Amino acid sequence: MQEKNEIAIFENKKIRRIWHEEDWWFSVVDVVGALTDSEDPRKYWNKLIQRLREENSEVVTNCHQLKLIAEDGKFRKTDCANLEGVFRIIQSIPSPKAEPFKLWLAKVGYQRIEENIDPELAINRAVNNYLKKGYSVEWVNQRLKAIEVRKELTDEWKRSGIDKPSEFASLTNTLTKAWSDRTVREYKDLKGLKKENLRDNMTNIELVLNLLAEATTTEISKVEDPKGFLPSENIAKSGGEIVGTTRRNIEKRLGKTVITSKNAKNLLAEKKKKQIT
Repeated sequence: MQEKNEIAIFENKKIRRIWHEEDWWFSVVDVVGALTDSEDPRKYWNKLIQRLREENSEVVTNCHQLKLIAEDGKFRKTDCANLEGVFRIIQSIPSPKAEPFKLWLAKVGYQRIEENIDPELAINRAVNNYLKKGYSVEWVNQRLKAIEVRKELTDEWKRSGIDKPSEFASLTNTLTKAWSDRTVREYKDLKGLKKENLRDNMTNIELVLNLLAEATTTEISKVEDPKGFLPSENIAKSGGEIVGTTRRNIEKRLGKTVITSKNAKNLLAEKKKKQIT
């Protein structure tokens, strides 16, 4: 199964995790930080490593260095442990949060196993989360379709030989620039975003245009069958430019830009205001 980076929350603490080799693997530093409230979880973990090695514990040996998203948005190798490893680490850390953390981990692990057996559960959970935040049913439907189209595009890029996170990010940047005249970072800056998901902050028409750009790029790639990064980059640019022309035609007819500075917070506030009035 494809590796997938995610961030889970335990008592307002972010726990990075990745689905790897049919199991959840959690950032050990994040776990230590959540349990100890240490100002320097990394230093705490390094000292704990020494003690575990002195005890001839296999916990450290069983930790894997997996690439997780760092604070700067880049993927960096990080010590990770699966559920069994995390439970063993918890036993080595005296903390009043240990028991609730164990329960939280068990719940997280069970949910992912259920979703692996029945993917529809994951879809339903995503829909409910979006609706709870205040998104419209129409927007949620578009968002789910966008997820499907994005998956098809990344699968096509993989088939073309793309396998590095930096290459996926670069191709996405090229595609976004081609249809919106903005890089991903410029687009996020326009909307006042930092680490938030750009698509979750798009209007319906922005989301549709992005979806169309990704679907177009996927279909062109299937026909031209590129091998490697540079041919895939050229196709991403072409697919984006086709939709960029469509965007400009729409804007000409509307007499205004469809690339908006509004983010999810603004859009949801406007929706709530309309409902009240």
